[in-house]
Amino acid sequence: MTGDSRVSAVLFDFGGVFTESPFEAAKAFAAVVGVEPQLVVETVFGSYDRDSDHPWHRLERGEMSLADAREEILALGSAHGFEADLFRVLAALSRSSGPRAAFVERARSLRRSGIPTAIVTNNVREFRDAWRAMIPVDELFDLVVDSCEVGIRKPDARIFRHALDALGGIAPGEALFLDDHEGNVRAARDLGLMAIRVDPDPAAALAEFDRLLGIAGATGERIG
Repeated sequence: MTGDSRVSAVLFDFGGVFTESPFEAAKAFAAVVGVEPQLVVETVFGSYDRDSDHPWHRLERGEMSLADAREEILALGSAHGFEADLFRVLAALSRSSGPRAAFVERARSLRRSGIPTAIVTNNVREFRDAWRAMIPVDELFDLVVDSCEVGIRKPDARIFRHALDALGGIAPGEALFLDDHEGNVRAARDLGLMAIRVDPDPAAALAEFDRLLGIAGATGERIG
């Protein structure tokens, strides 16, 4: 193959890669309630640079229900003087423009070429059916690693090791990972994976992806 011959598997985050980032939805909510965006993000989602006992983190590890997490997050918001309603934040996300076709086509091209693919997502048990319905998961991926099902969430390095082992023992240095959060990208790199951060405008990430994989622009056609 052309591009980087070390790439033997590609791991994708879901939210923030195939869809708009939930952090962007939180920032939109912040503008509505008149609160600093970073305060809303940290109140609702906790610090995403580490794993912790924040209710959102426990929810993503499958340790509590969505309803219970909502109540605890509301209490955290009250302590900061605003209503941190998780459901209102997530409603802003549901109004986004939908799946990013460019990443869907990249994943389809990889699967067609025989390169193993995986979703490695921090997600919530109650959202499982909804997010899987947004893209053709079974067509695009050999493996789905959902934090709420395995009890491990990014940036814990164990979730990357779990995915690489399940793909047949891929070495970290032969895997590429895409995520919208710098903390998760940094954790993957610390383990030895190649990693690309996907910004709200994904053009730069797509260009780097194409460079590494030898894919011809927006067509998703492999070269060589």
